[in-house]
Amino acid sequence: MERITTRGMRMPKLGLGTWQMEGSECRVAVERALALGYRHLDTAEMYGNEAEVGAGLAGSPVPRADVHLTTKVWWEHLQPDVLRDALRRSLDRLATPYVDLYLIHWPPPPHVDHLSAALETMTALKEEGLTRAIGVSNFPVALMRAAVEEVGAPIACNQVEYHVLLDQSAVLDYARAHDIAVIAYSPLAQGRLADYPDLAAIARKHGATPSQIALAWLLEQPGIAAIPKAQRAESQRANLGALSIRLDDEDRATIALLPKDERFVSPSFAPRWDAPRRAA
Repeated sequence: MERITTRGMRMPKLGLGTWQMEGSECRVAVERALALGYRHLDTAEMYGNEAEVGAGLAGSPVPRADVHLTTKVWWEHLQPDVLRDALRRSLDRLATPYVDLYLIHWPPPPHVDHLSAALETMTALKEEGLTRAIGVSNFPVALMRAAVEEVGAPIACNQVEYHVLLDQSAVLDYARAHDIAVIAYSPLAQGRLADYPDLAAIARKHGATPSQIALAWLLEQPGIAAIPKAQRAESQRANLGALSIRLDDEDRATIALLPKDERFVSPSFAPRWDAPRRAA
């Protein structure tokens, strides 16, 4: 599988998202994914499943060094001492001495002034070897600029909602200009893809599903990884199948005409998003 290499990070383009996976089903899903060939796992302290993800990783014969493991710190835990403790607790739950990528899960609200200190602490944790790389999640361009240009943090990645129904060109342009990878979460638009006949037509043309087409579209883009949640074996296999799909210019033109302003994840504490473009 192709990997994205930046700032000491080598991240497979397709990963396993684990949001809302719980208990033994989460552990089994992780073990199965690794057996099928996945080498990129994504979790977060807020998910409440780091112990299960760690158990799945420990229960697999795949060496720890071969697996890219991401976790995230919650925005309420960004004070330096609290953040440091949060990572150590995550490492304990994951039963690993390091993670490959540690992200700020959401930026703090404007009235909470912890971003600079948090990024400086994360940089120190990277230098100490507790994480191989650091990054952010749900950061619009203005906050990416603050992290990179004002704080000078070695940001390797921004994880954002991104799929065929949501434009993220502003984030992508900034990320590519600064050698920052982008991880697409909710890459299957939370199950809404079947509602678009044009996408279904592309899928029939390739003998695939709309979800596989949407994943293939993301994975063919340089610097983009995707982490669809896939708990069932058939879903995990189907997502791997997207790696072999080759879209053509006609497919891309059709996808470009889909709505591009469908955002499905925007909690009350979310930042002000970059304005999406609309399909012509």
